[in-house]
Amino acid sequence: MNSTPPLLNLVNVTVFRGVASEPGTSDADLAPEPRAALDSITLRIEAGEHVCILGPNGCGKSTLIKTLTRECYPVARADSAISILGRERWNIFELRSLLGIVSPDLLGSCTTDATGRDVVLSGFFSSTRIFPHHHPHPQQLALANLALERMGIAHLADRAAARMSSGEAKRTLIARALVHNPQALLFDEPSNALDIAAQMQLRQTMRTLAQSGIALLLVTHHVSEIIPEIERVILLRGGRILGDGPKASMLTSEKMSALFGVPLRVSREGDYFNIAE
Repeated sequence: MNSTPPLLNLVNVTVFRGVASEPGTSDADLAPEPRAALDSITLRIEAGEHVCILGPNGCGKSTLIKTLTRECYPVARADSAISILGRERWNIFELRSLLGIVSPDLLGSCTTDATGRDVVLSGFFSSTRIFPHHHPHPQQLALANLALERMGIAHLADRAAARMSSGEAKRTLIARALVHNPQALLFDEPSNALDIAAQMQLRQTMRTLAQSGIALLLVTHHVSEIIPEIERVILLRGGRILGDGPKASMLTSEKMSALFGVPLRVSREGDYFNIAE
């Protein structure tokens, strides 16, 4: 029996996205209605697991990540519960110090004159750069340099993020995610904006990290991103779980066609799966 608290435990959780105007206001008819981005989800992900959340755009993948990082909150109901690393209540900054996050939102925020070292150091402050009120101490600076070296990008320490290639910026974000030695790494659509060579390099980096023992949660709509170390795949569509199980039983032509709503054929090359029409 595993006594370690799970990374994430959701019981009948619903999360709405979008806010409607108050009735009677002039733009009430134009405001978008709130929608259930996650609809009565029950899901448990153990600490140390390597898991992929797979689904089409708009299926609720990013909302699930934001619920885990406490950027989104579920509807409060008597039959609903959520715990993260065994706790229902968190100081957000404490929680984020235990999670390493690599997301398109962060990548967009890092295209500034902040240097690679500053981006990595910002992981200690849950920001995307070092601001005047931040005062990194020598140990944090040493850990930032170590993280840059670990990712093989020590030469980017003094380069502005705005002058990095998308692959270099992505590796800098991974170093940022690793700088505080998190319990889990969360990758949200990690290969976006990367060319083929950078995608291959990213997959190898993810494999190395998974093999080091850190928990890895991959959120994607690309089957080709699912590295061999990921053994469990959760299929998400319309805010609901369509399937959850071992990778080989989830990544079938029938299930992928149902997940993406078009006829698809799944092929396998070695330890990787691919999709074709």
